[in-house]
Amino acid sequence: MLGLSAAVFALSWWLGLYLLARDPRKPVLVLAAVGLTGFAAVVALDAVRTGAGVDALGRIEVYLVAVPGVAWFAVLLEMSRPRDCTRGRGREAALVGAAAVVAATGAAMAGNVEGPLRLGHWVLFAAVSIPAVGALLAAVLRRHQPRPVVGFVVVATLFFALGNAILVIPLGLVPSWLALASTGCDVALLGVAVALGDAFDEGQALRKDMLRSALGTAAVAVLFGGQVLLGVAVSGPGATLVVLLFTSLAVAITVTVLADPLAGLLDRLAFSRTPALSAERAALRSTEAALPRRAASPLDDMDDETFVRVTRRALGHYADLSKLVASPLTALPIIDERLMRRGASDRPLERANELRALLAERIAGLKPRDGNDFGTTEAWRHYNALYFPYVVGVRAYAQNATAAGLDPVARRAWQWLATEVPQRSLHNWQNAAARVIATDLKSSLVDVR
Repeated sequence: MLGLSAAVFALSWWLGLYLLARDPRKPVLVLAAVGLTGFAAVVALDAVRTGAGVDALGRIEVYLVAVPGVAWFAVLLEMSRPRDCTRGRGREAALVGAAAVVAATGAAMAGNVEGPLRLGHWVLFAAVSIPAVGALLAAVLRRHQPRPVVGFVVVATLFFALGNAILVIPLGLVPSWLALASTGCDVALLGVAVALGDAFDEGQALRKDMLRSALGTAAVAVLFGGQVLLGVAVSGPGATLVVLLFTSLAVAITVTVLADPLAGLLDRLAFSRTPALSAERAALRSTEAALPRRAASPLDDMDDETFVRVTRRALGHYADLSKLVASPLTALPIIDERLMRRGASDRPLERANELRALLAERIAGLKPRDGNDFGTTEAWRHYNALYFPYVVGVRAYAQNATAAGLDPVARRAWQWLATEVPQRSLHNWQNAAARVIATDLKSSLVDVR
């Protein structure tokens, strides 16, 4: 039983950290990571409480069981938003906050995760299940996710409701091993659904990258957790050994999954006087991590909307070479021609650099031919929307952003964007400009054929 708890803990902890490591700037990935690691904490705490006989932990566990449900509710709200939506998240934050308050109230009323069944347990169950079902319906009806992801979300949410019923209302009608097995399936579905949605959104492959991370995690989990389990088998499930089991697994998996960010932190400490060296090592690590995410599907098999979406993502990642390495656009035939013309080697970094140069040329092609360096008429919108934010790096909407360090033309663009162009308008212009560039790039595929 303890071994099954350890396996479910390792799976949930790994998936949470894996999603976080994909891109910690994406709210949906962060929220899913909170839910998955929160679930792992519940599994560990429950194993210590039941296996080592520490009943007092039930008063803490009753609050923790609400964390995965509230977090998954937030994930579903995020997934129900239109793609590339610039609207604020105030409404979603209020809904999530309300669900969290109701869940905390139910936990306080219940007092303990154990039975007998009390009103607080019902309140807690309703607070983490009803909002999730409502958000699920919104996510499915609005269809802002690809069909496979929606299917995963539906199945995972159904399992999730079952898992919450078992965790929140422990009636003792279902054996513990069955409860762990069912929630373990749920955890896997949740993690895969969110990762699949992110990979689809970025135009990246998922299987190789996820498999490599899973194999590394399984190796360290067996190595570190297996030793402690042997100790438990010999001396019995004491509180110290059970705690050691889960802390060892947590540390080992964290170091494995977050190896690159941790290496970056060590580099900044060790090479504080040579920041250029630290930056170069970070670029190499991020490029290496991006290679398994390169999509292998032929570009000419993409429909127009998918091609526009991956072009939009590539433009947004213009300044991030490691993200361009994983872009499907690096497989464009025109990239092959350009590499051959300048005698460059066919390597991922060279392809990413060539894609960046190609995008820069296509952006420059949007510039009106009136002899000016900057303008604010409608003819300039597409060029301004891409060139200044992505190529020049003008951050007109960032908090505490200033025009310091910009040349006179970029200063004029910064002033215009900050004072006269709403962020939503800029976002719409960028989407329209990306569609123009995507159409041009797609036509090059037709020319090659």
